[in-house]
Amino acid sequence: MIDGGYALAGALTGFVVGLTGVGGGALMTPILLLVFGVSPTTAIATDLWFAAITKMFGARIHCGDGQVDWLVVKRLWLGSLPVALLIVVIVSMGAKMAKVDWLTQAIGLVVLTTAFGLLMAPRLSVFARARRLSCPEKFKRFQRPLTILAGATLGLCVALTSVGAGALGSVMLLYLYPLRMTPHRLVATDIVHAIPLAVVAGLTYLFAGMVDWWMLCSLLLGSVPTVVAGSLLAGRFSGRWLQIALAGVLIIVGVKVFG
Repeated sequence: MIDGGYALAGALTGFVVGLTGVGGGALMTPILLLVFGVSPTTAIATDLWFAAITKMFGARIHCGDGQVDWLVVKRLWLGSLPVALLIVVIVSMGAKMAKVDWLTQAIGLVVLTTAFGLLMAPRLSVFARARRLSCPEKFKRFQRPLTILAGATLGLCVALTSVGAGALGSVMLLYLYPLRMTPHRLVATDIVHAIPLAVVAGLTYLFAGMVDWWMLCSLLLGSVPTVVAGSLLAGRFSGRWLQIALAGVLIIVGVKVFG
């Protein structure tokens, strides 16, 4: 049965994702845990598929604008998809019960890291831009391996907690590509990278029957229209103020998870 509370949560998250590329897991998973009292495994399993499907609708608009940086996306996939698949294999072999005890704390840690990353993003971008301009050849030489490593880190975070693909990914890309990533291109690239990552990471949870389908339908009922609206607005103004507000909310959420 469709639940209005879940639909409202989906609508809020969908708009944030469409506008900034951030918040799919970082916002939705804590909401499911703290507001609705959903178990960690169900929250992660459902959120992974929520994020994948929601971002598909946003990606159609961003791809149509030609803003996706496919070179960067492919480099991220080289790191994120194999690591996420490895976690899927480990979990499917029976390790999933071992991580349940610390799953909530892991989510809280990633959420707090994400929040501080969002707050520090402009300074990191300025620092990276200075290095890129002062030592261009050295900076470019390390871009590819560091992007693959960043992807691997995101694959680990997303597969274990469903958090990080958008928020942490955007911070990493701002540092690694300070001249290349305009605000709109950053959102588009981040969203497109996250879709197959969420699908791969969600496979084990899907086969294990951990996805709450009624919850997922309720969330999507709210998120699909608003992710489209947010995506259409993404190129018209900066979403920085929204990222700052989101970071503040995530700090409160992360502290509450540990509390």
